[in-house]
Amino acid sequence: MRLLLSAEAAGAATGGGMIMVIYIVIIVAFMYFVMIRPQKKEQKRMAAMLADMSVGDCVLTSSGFYGIVIDITDDTVIVEFGSNKNCRIPMQKSAVAQIEKAETE
Repeated sequence: MRLLLSAEAAGAATGGGMIMVIYIVIIVAFMYFVMIRPQKKEQKRMAAMLADMSVGDCVLTSSGFYGIVIDITDDTVIVEFGSNKNCRIPMQKSAVAQIEKAETE
């Protein structure tokens, strides 16, 4: 009788371990779809936006300033702010938050 009870307890412990593994897999999958996947999608969108940037585009910087792109290098971009032609500031490409394409007429 005693041997039978310990065999049932061992079987229940094994089944409980499998349920715990399933819960952990579900939690990891949930975290991937809620946190990691959207972040990677946003990073790809930003990289594509910055790669498509060209001279003459209107940009919004992360500090909230609107300007026109004057020159583009590998990691930096020179942006002209306002109607003053002397206000040209070099900044990193990562500081650009939004791009509005220049309209060609």
